[in-house]
Amino acid sequence: MTLYSLLDLAPIPEGGTAQTALRNMAELARHAEACGYNRYWLAEHHNMSGIASAATSVLIGHVAGVTKTMRVGAGGVMLPNHAPLVIAEQFGTLATLFPDRIDLGLGRAPGTDMATARALRRNLQSGDNFPQDVVELLGYFANAQQGAQVKAIPGVGTHVPVWILGSSLYGAQLAAHLGLPYAFASHFAPAALEQAIAVYRETFQPSDSLKKPYFMLAINVFAGSDDKEAHYLMSSMQQAFANLRSGRPGPLPRPVEDINAHLDPALLAGVNEALSCSAVGSKDSVRSAIASLLKRYEPDEVIVTSQIHDHTARMRSFEIAAETLQSLTI
Repeated sequence: MTLYSLLDLAPIPEGGTAQTALRNMAELARHAEACGYNRYWLAEHHNMSGIASAATSVLIGHVAGVTKTMRVGAGGVMLPNHAPLVIAEQFGTLATLFPDRIDLGLGRAPGTDMATARALRRNLQSGDNFPQDVVELLGYFANAQQGAQVKAIPGVGTHVPVWILGSSLYGAQLAAHLGLPYAFASHFAPAALEQAIAVYRETFQPSDSLKKPYFMLAINVFAGSDDKEAHYLMSSMQQAFANLRSGRPGPLPRPVEDINAHLDPALLAGVNEALSCSAVGSKDSVRSAIASLLKRYEPDEVIVTSQIHDHTARMRSFEIAAETLQSLTI
């Protein structure tokens, strides 16, 4: 059976609030654990009125507290926004509170617009130091080194599993060089997927934490009672992505019956290309699409995500995804 996990951005639906989103997040996390999801990851975004996962480490602690066995983590923390020591202390604390349940995925992008990135970082030079910052962070999680002047407490000796996230060859090369697991953002940027997988697998160097490559594939899943309902549910994500590309991000829109009547054809084509790593439709259609993706990319693990306006429909979609993945093997 292929391991399967869930990526959540705690979406704020049109007509809802951040409080609604966080309440839905906790309910979805409990449901995901019952459905057999291996991990529940939250992604750092800032200054977006449709996403409530800005304080990622806080939400990870909340989700870990309302679940029992499922791994919980960041997919990911945008490391250039933070000092490595601060992240080491946050995730070291989480790992101390919830032993052997916390993951830390690291991204290099700002997770926001440049004005907000400047407000977060005070300067924009830290992006050039991403590899060094990752190595520094790994050092804080390692066993105590004699003579070390700076330690993460809690953090030292926790060996929090660190992942590299990416949507280009940069992350693949870094993950391979450091011997870390690698997750590709194929759910919204699939263009370099095949090349990144090849680079990662072919250049991987074993490390103390990982002896062979471990690759996670991200897939959007929009599952409904039939294909028509599933495409209706997906229209919220299509509109949200179009709004983001047009510089008008906002709450997750309500779905529409005919997406072609709501978006410019050229814009919609670009959105659909970005979301091409998706499984959309009835249970049978979703099974067929996921099986095809597993056969093509042979991931070690799959992480599914789904931006659906109606919370009940979203939980059902993740349930169908879990049932499908439970029955599939690579």
